[in-house]
Amino acid sequence: MHHRPFRLTLAAALAALLAGASLEASALELYGDDERHLNANVEAVFGAFHSEERYAIARDQPGSTSWREGYIKYGLSGDQRLGGSGSLYGAFTLLSSGTWGDGDAAGFSDGSERTTKIEDAYLGWKSGNLVPALGEDGIDLSFGKQMIAVGDGFLIQGDALNIGHGLADGQFNRGGAYYLAARKSFDKTAVLRLGGKQGWRSDLMWLQSDNRAQAKTEMHVATLEHVADAGTVGLTYIDTTHVDKAFASPQQLERDGMKTYSLRGQGNAGVENLFLSGEYAKQDKPHTATEDAWYLEAGWTFADVPWQPNISYRYSRFSEGYDTLFYGLSRGLGTWFQGEVAGNYAGPFNSNARIQKVGLTVSPAPSLNVGVLGFKFDTIDRSLGNADGHEVDLYAEWTINEHLMIVPLVGLYQPDRSAEQGGTQLGNDNRNLYSQVVLVSTF
Repeated sequence: MHHRPFRLTLAAALAALLAGASLEASALELYGDDERHLNANVEAVFGAFHSEERYAIARDQPGSTSWREGYIKYGLSGDQRLGGSGSLYGAFTLLSSGTWGDGDAAGFSDGSERTTKIEDAYLGWKSGNLVPALGEDGIDLSFGKQMIAVGDGFLIQGDALNIGHGLADGQFNRGGAYYLAARKSFDKTAVLRLGGKQGWRSDLMWLQSDNRAQAKTEMHVATLEHVADAGTVGLTYIDTTHVDKAFASPQQLERDGMKTYSLRGQGNAGVENLFLSGEYAKQDKPHTATEDAWYLEAGWTFADVPWQPNISYRYSRFSEGYDTLFYGLSRGLGTWFQGEVAGNYAGPFNSNARIQKVGLTVSPAPSLNVGVLGFKFDTIDRSLGNADGHEVDLYAEWTINEHLMIVPLVGLYQPDRSAEQGGTQLGNDNRNLYSQVVLVSTF
């Protein structure tokens, strides 16, 4: 499997899929007092999708495809204060997911996927004011099955690759909802977070995936960040120590012993309405050449103009053999799945590519955001395949009430080459009309 797209949606504040919208993940408090809380958590997401074209990632026949995806996540979370010794917290949730219809446009799913499994099962301890020098809850230690993110998801944003039955006779099947990325928790984790919400802070983590499509990768991760009002600057180190060779692609085999280093920054540099973000990542592979990836992004919000329009531009580059690891969607459509068609089905999948992105969003009402994204894809080494093309996506985020949101989207994807000419679109190089609508509900 040479292309390995993976998507993360619906993090704690649902910002991954629904950036800029006002719907937030909520919980029903079953019991609460000054010392303890017990909450019921329910998150339900359903999407309907249609693509006029198919892609030769895991398909071999041209034509249109229509499918549906959904999942419901349900369980309990709670916390218990320990007097002056901090507090315990934890969660246990199940997740039921499925895909129906023809399966997705790339063929990762075939519409037969149905699974219920444990999604979260973790326990943690926070220090409270036990160590004043580190700030409130300056020590946070947790273990178990949980979602983990680093920075804005350029390297790690959960274990969210949800392949179905459509690839390798179903041996990578994770239960459906490929686009929605229903499952995103790492199977085993040990996480130590040091520092408060401002100033210097650090994370030390051991992460192990049980995802066959990620070759059950095991990693040691360390971060060092400085957080200030003007922005955050951070360093990340990732040592990938083990993969399961039975499921690894040739590129994933190189993860065993691979080391990744990155420098990142994000904030407004003290200028109201300005947004700046960037990251540079370098990978040292034990048996091949060094790879790298980087991006620079800038945006501006016209806060005094009706509908408060925001414009942004980003340039990103990913070397020919760059390993995308566990990237995902952390702050809205287009990060880091660049183009709803290209980023999920056609490619490029943030490797061997130069990608330009422009964005415009407006807010006609407090409950409605409307946006348009434009992408230009330029392949670096076309002997490895030609993913050149353009895409424009028009979408809306409509918050109906505190429990329900609807996100419709229409995309136009224009490849430069068909699959027969070295691209991925089967049968032709025509413009693809793609549409989807996603409903999100939390309780």
